[in-house]
Amino acid sequence: MRLRNTVAAAAGALLLVLAVPSSSYAATGEFHYRFGADDRGTLHDPEGGRCVNLFGATPDDPAFAPENLTDATAVAYLDFDCKGSVYRVMPPGNRLGDRLKLRSVVFS
Repeated sequence: MRLRNTVAAAAGALLLVLAVPSSSYAATGEFHYRFGADDRGTLHDPEGGRCVNLFGATPDDPAFAPENLTDATAVAYLDFDCKGSVYRVMPPGNRLGDRLKLRSVVFS
């Protein structure tokens, strides 16, 4: 009888785990960057694993001076849609100067 109850409880727990949707990962914090002459952009608690094209970056004028103030690693790309080679890996808390240019970023 105990074995039957144990198996039933384990099966019920497994069904509950499978029925609850998993939450998507989001980085906590802010990612700052600059674009144009003196404009600033910020991503608040960006979603993890999703490429973000940076507002204000254009084909002729990329964003620059990124600051990763999130708790996740940011991977910056020079091209839109996180295409091409990885341009720069930014650990949490990393601030880079005006010389680093980027158009998209993904958090992991």
